[in-house]
Amino acid sequence: MAQESEKNNLILKELSEQSDEFDVSLRPKILSDYVGQEDIKRELAIFIHAAKKRNESLDHVLFYGPPGLGKTTLANVIANELETDIKITNGSSLIRTGDLAAILSSLNPGDVLFIDEIHRMPIVVQEILYSAMEDFSLSLIVGKGSDARTLTIPLPPFTLVGATTDAGSLSAPLRDRFGIIFKIQYYSPEELLDIVLRTSKALKFPISLEAAYQIALRGRGTPRIANRLFRRVRDYATYEGKEFIDISSTQNALKFLAIDDLGLDETDRKILECLIYRYNGKPVGLSSIASAIGENVENISDVYEPYLVQIGLINRTPKGRVATKKAYEHLKIDTINP
Repeated sequence: MAQESEKNNLILKELSEQSDEFDVSLRPKILSDYVGQEDIKRELAIFIHAAKKRNESLDHVLFYGPPGLGKTTLANVIANELETDIKITNGSSLIRTGDLAAILSSLNPGDVLFIDEIHRMPIVVQEILYSAMEDFSLSLIVGKGSDARTLTIPLPPFTLVGATTDAGSLSAPLRDRFGIIFKIQYYSPEELLDIVLRTSKALKFPISLEAAYQIALRGRGTPRIANRLFRRVRDYATYEGKEFIDISSTQNALKFLAIDDLGLDETDRKILECLIYRYNGKPVGLSSIASAIGENVENISDVYEPYLVQIGLINRTPKGRVATKKAYEHLKIDTINP
């Protein structure tokens, strides 16, 4: 029995690795194809139209919100709508001023520079962006001591698109230089349903409406998670010898993946059970939770906690995190004071 289970896991692992190559093709290219974030789309359409009509670069844009909500996709959509090139980098890889200077100096007029996790850039590197964003010039200090001098290099007009899960971690001067700031909201189940159906069509693997909705309900309001769940359910359906995802395959796959009706996985439940059982319902800090369940603090704060707070299973208090009455009810725990 154990050998059969291990064989099943290996087959599903191979199928999931083969499906990851489709990620890029799932991204919409233009605003009209982008599902959700309707207010943001309307405003962006106006700003982009105005910039193109004046033959100017679009003002700098900052997207903030939990991971997986489409910030990178929107950056690519902006570049496509502007009909210009996009250069993509990550804030955690820009650890020296020279790293950022090299990218800025390689830009062409009108280009979009997308910096994901922009809050991870060191403050000294963030400061390089001040003059680059405001005056389209690069100010560098050359030499040391009494021989030090400032070298100013002109830059072509460009649009910086920054993405962050923590806008408060950006320095105030950098944050203030973004002329357009959007908070990316969680998606409704209906919006995720549209995304799952679009993914099904893009990957040419049909799915029933009922099955698609069950995936959408467990997508945690996040397109990335909904698409990932679709691919895993598709893997399971393929393993069962099907070329169509029906409700039976979906329910079997979700049970196999230990995804419950709220979209919670094993780590989510570990967090809630840690709060309830290990700390007896008392407020707990993130670092204590992370140590107790063997998880990274940033993973909890960026990936798991926002959704648990959003659906009312965890409350943030000045003293720490506490599980709510809804969490006890969801886990079928009888009392709030075990």
